[in-house]
Amino acid sequence: MTTGGLSLMRNLPYGPLFNRERIMAKCQLFKLDDEALMEVVPNGLYMKYYIGDNISVAVMKFVQEKGANIPAKPHSHGEEVSLQVRGSCSVWEEDPVTGKGEEYPFETGQALIVPAGMVHTGTNNFDSEGLCLRLNVVTPPREEYSKEEKKPFYPVKGQGGSMR
Repeated sequence: MTTGGLSLMRNLPYGPLFNRERIMAKCQLFKLDDEALMEVVPNGLYMKYYIGDNISVAVMKFVQEKGANIPAKPHSHGEEVSLQVRGSCSVWEEDPVTGKGEEYPFETGQALIVPAGMVHTGTNNFDSEGLCLRLNVVTPPREEYSKEEKKPFYPVKGQGGSMR
């Protein structure tokens, strides 16, 4: 319903994911700085993740000294948007039969949407200061993340953990 050019949404549904009982208690503000990041691999990987009702957000900072040798294992999860903040990255789609697939390279300032359920892995390329910084948003939230503060999960090849 419209009144004088304004939409009245008072009694209208807000979409399939809207649930009045599950609204987040408050907004979550975060920064892409070193103070918030937790060490996952010394001199290699620092992360922080945030959980909303329908999304997870992860800040991942790879440091060239040790981060160049962190092999990610093929994994899948919900739909992902990945924004490259520093350095660059290649995401590889993994064919379930051959293990090989298409490469999706992206540079600083570019974003990539990975479809839900697509098995993928990635490689990092570092900027002139030896950093690769990325912001990943996944919906629904990644199952490996929890609302409790704990060491962030990263799918390292050779470690246990699920593919989802």
